[in-house]
Amino acid sequence: MFTMTGISIYNADMIRNLDTTLMRTFVTVADKASMTAAANALHLTQGAVSQQVRRLEEALGRSLFERDRRGLRLTSAGERLFGKAKRLLSLNDEIWAEMAANAVAGQVRFGVPYDLVGTTLAPVLKAYAQTYPQVEISLVCASSPELAAALAAGTIDLAVIEERVGASHGECLAIDRLVWVGAKGGVARAKRPLPVSMVADSCAFRPVVLSALHEHGLEWRTVFENGNIDATTATVRSDLAVTTWLASTVPADLDILPSESGLPPLPNFSINLHLPRHGVGPAAQAFARHIRDGLARRPQAA
Repeated sequence: MFTMTGISIYNADMIRNLDTTLMRTFVTVADKASMTAAANALHLTQGAVSQQVRRLEEALGRSLFERDRRGLRLTSAGERLFGKAKRLLSLNDEIWAEMAANAVAGQVRFGVPYDLVGTTLAPVLKAYAQTYPQVEISLVCASSPELAAALAAGTIDLAVIEERVGASHGECLAIDRLVWVGAKGGVARAKRPLPVSMVADSCAFRPVVLSALHEHGLEWRTVFENGNIDATTATVRSDLAVTTWLASTVPADLDILPSESGLPPLPNFSINLHLPRHGVGPAAQAFARHIRDGLARRPQAA
């Protein structure tokens, strides 16, 4: 037997084994269309990511990426590999999850914003609890800035945090539209000053929303900011106020208000996964994988 970088070759029958570490790096670079973004997601240096991609290309004898004005894009060989690589990694992770499930125990302290816990992340929580029944899950629901502070203080093990699209220390799992929301057929949207209901005064959306209102010269008043998502929803359903949510979290019985409503446009937000810089244990690592997989399968808002 002799070994090439990334592939072990057995002379007897020429069996070749793919290096899943290199495949995972390839898929991440393809997903992010950027070596820098992939390095942040994988917690590696950009040089290490570039080296791993080069090793895979050398092992396969194919160029997998090419660069154009918009950044990296897959070559025809890279496109052929991409879908199969994702299936390979999915099967790899499934095998590890099943075989290691009984060995993972302990506690995971998970921070999540109010608006995501009952919508986007509910299926993830259920799937994780079923896969790792010996892990005790503790949920901490708070605003994104509060969760970032808790993670830095070490009082939670990982967190999903909503941040305006841009530079972040977290791993971007999804990007969603921040939208105005009101009661179906309601009139609160037309009142001046505009009645606005926010979940909390520390809400990540609040500075952006107030800045947009100020820039468009719209007067506003606060209806509710006491940290209760159900109470905020009730004020909107009752047509006492409008609010702002990510488009994918808006309940079906409420309206996403169109641009003709006279309210200012709002920027997109990222849903980012944040892990502590000192690393996490097996239970939290498994939780992070479930979050990544769950949001990858999440339907995007129109």
